[in-house]
Amino acid sequence: MIMKLFSNSSRSRERFLEAILQSAIEYAIISTDLDGLVTTWNEGARRILGWDEAEIIGKPAAVIFTEEDRQAGILQREMTAALTEGHGNDERWHVRKDGSLFWASGQMMALTTDNGEVEGFVKILRDQTEQRENEERQRVLMHELSHRMKNTLTVVQAITSQSFRNASSIEDAEQAISARIGAYAKAHEILLQRNWLGATMAAIVEATAINLGLETSERFKASGPAVELGPQAALCFSLVLHELVTNANKYGALSGETGTVEIDWSVRGQAGDKRLNFRWREVGGPAVEAPNKKGFGCRLINSSLSAFGEVTVDYAPTGFVLSVDASLQKLQFKTYSDAEE
Repeated sequence: MIMKLFSNSSRSRERFLEAILQSAIEYAIISTDLDGLVTTWNEGARRILGWDEAEIIGKPAAVIFTEEDRQAGILQREMTAALTEGHGNDERWHVRKDGSLFWASGQMMALTTDNGEVEGFVKILRDQTEQRENEERQRVLMHELSHRMKNTLTVVQAITSQSFRNASSIEDAEQAISARIGAYAKAHEILLQRNWLGATMAAIVEATAINLGLETSERFKASGPAVELGPQAALCFSLVLHELVTNANKYGALSGETGTVEIDWSVRGQAGDKRLNFRWREVGGPAVEAPNKKGFGCRLINSSLSAFGEVTVDYAPTGFVLSVDASLQKLQFKTYSDAEE
């Protein structure tokens, strides 16, 4: 019916078709002459594209295409396809009057007279931006999920192999693996509560204390401002803190009756970059000696926290001290990058 809109002699028929044309507000229906100049512009086109009929009639329909597509002659290609194949498909970004882009799905077809002569073209578009963005979000989420699963399995594999390597017995290895994976799982839980956008340093420290039954202990002290960590940094700090507390319980300040662990962090500005100063300090425990060989905790510290900045480990006789000077921008990066052990 649309293809005969301009050649039907019945006035009532034209009014009927015009009413249908204008009521299709979810579709931009545009007709052009053979030179690609706009001849009709329905209400749907006005709503979707922004131009009123009076200001677009007689103008090139190419105005709704991006500059790149205009240079590539996409409109002319659609016209050729409409003539040779019966229709020209259109799945691409288009331009509104205000310059914003939207994803359109539609077709172009030839308009013919009663004698079968081509007198122009009709282009029908529908705004599919929301669907396109939903599909893109779904694609990104699936990619992100795949990436997280891969990294999680890599971390679990590293935890398992390193735990067996450093364990004195199968039972010790089983306990270490269970505790470490539990700490890792708790960090994941915290991230999921925030839609995987990150976690605060305070939340990570608190979770560590709870996991090891130290949440009410005055021997485990933590203080610092509100600092947001990205997913990767949150996971790294969770594993490192778990190892530090475990070692403090076995060999360090928490192994006796009077020792304490003091955790503090602060943020400072430096040359246009904000940096996090984090310190773990053990006080009042047995005399400390540097280990003869690196255990799981040492390797974990060097392979994870060092990715964010400078890490200093001090086996002072008065108590073990770990200091981290890291870029806050790196720590707050939202993308879940490859985990390293």
